[in-house]
Amino acid sequence: MESRILHSSSSSCCYSSLGTVNRYRFPSVSSPKPLSVSFTQTARTRTKVSRVLSMSKKDDATGSLTYKDSGVDIDAGTELVKRIAKMAPGIGGFGGLFPLGDDYLVAGTDGVGTKLKLAFETGIHDTIGIDLVAMSVNDIVTSGAKPLFFLDYFATSRLDVDLAEKVIKGIVEGCRQSECALLGGETAEMPGFYAEGEYDLSGFAVGIVKKNAVINGKNIVAGDVLIGLPSSGVHSNGFSLVRRVLARSNLSLNDALPGGSTTLGEALMAPTVIYVKQVLDIISRGGVKGIAHITGGGFTDNIPRVFPDGLGAVIHTDAWELPPLFKWIQQSGRIEDSEMRRTFNLGIGMVMVVSPEAASRILQEAKNGDYVAYRVGEVINGEGVSYQ
Repeated sequence: MESRILHSSSSSCCYSSLGTVNRYRFPSVSSPKPLSVSFTQTARTRTKVSRVLSMSKKDDATGSLTYKDSGVDIDAGTELVKRIAKMAPGIGGFGGLFPLGDDYLVAGTDGVGTKLKLAFETGIHDTIGIDLVAMSVNDIVTSGAKPLFFLDYFATSRLDVDLAEKVIKGIVEGCRQSECALLGGETAEMPGFYAEGEYDLSGFAVGIVKKNAVINGKNIVAGDVLIGLPSSGVHSNGFSLVRRVLARSNLSLNDALPGGSTTLGEALMAPTVIYVKQVLDIISRGGVKGIAHITGGGFTDNIPRVFPDGLGAVIHTDAWELPPLFKWIQQSGRIEDSEMRRTFNLGIGMVMVVSPEAASRILQEAKNGDYVAYRVGEVINGEGVSYQ
């Protein structure tokens, strides 16, 4: 395996082979133990990749599809988190916080799941790296952290340099959008481990936030407002179910998306929105109390993660229009509303919990055309998420 480490102290951006130590433990055994450490890890809250379904085998079933039918058991993932929490208390947030002086370093790690299968089938490899960066930096920005640097892991059976270059270009673009450095990474060539022409990706991001500025949801109260920021599509979650739907439908990736302006392949491969700049700008003007990255688990599982005990949310499903891609997924898969809400982002990729005053300001800015944002719901007394 080849490690690519950027020596940031050099005036030139050079990579060198420095071995294969790519496991991260906090705190280091050689470091002074901090008085108080809060550990969270987003990857422990989502089941990303399970049994892969063949796209060539037609699904003749006519019943309602679920994520579990497609090989991804969210409940099993939740159970694993509970067991890990017994060994490493604090697991459960969107990013891991490590105290450093007056700051927290905030870390996140993730992959892009079986969206890679569609990259292999469509030949679209130059944007999958954006997805990779987005999944980690969008997680750590929920704490109010500014991303500092990113590391990638690219694994394949036989290295195709031209293909790998396309993937890395996407990672570079993702880092540019999130204004963080691509500090290095690892290229692992493992003959016989992956199918010919296929690869796997994972990434790791670190950001920083002042301790007195961390967004942690502790000040959320009933009556606060939920502001939703639009997604570009499915982003990088739910693709095992998407591929099951596609296998059941009479359409191919080259066919037009019903009600849309692109092919199905193009719509599904649209890169994940990187919310870093927009979210940090909104945070800087005050009133943001909590932020939920809407990934695996959808609205139902992700929004409550930022609430104190005793609070829940009501979502107004008519606050934004369901994009054509999600309409097609639901209709073709005959998927129940509850399953859609627990699997997909439904057109909203980030939800901010803000004070009523901040909500008025954000919505006015959206009305002025500065960006797109929706008032998608409110915080209420109770538990969980309800829909109206």
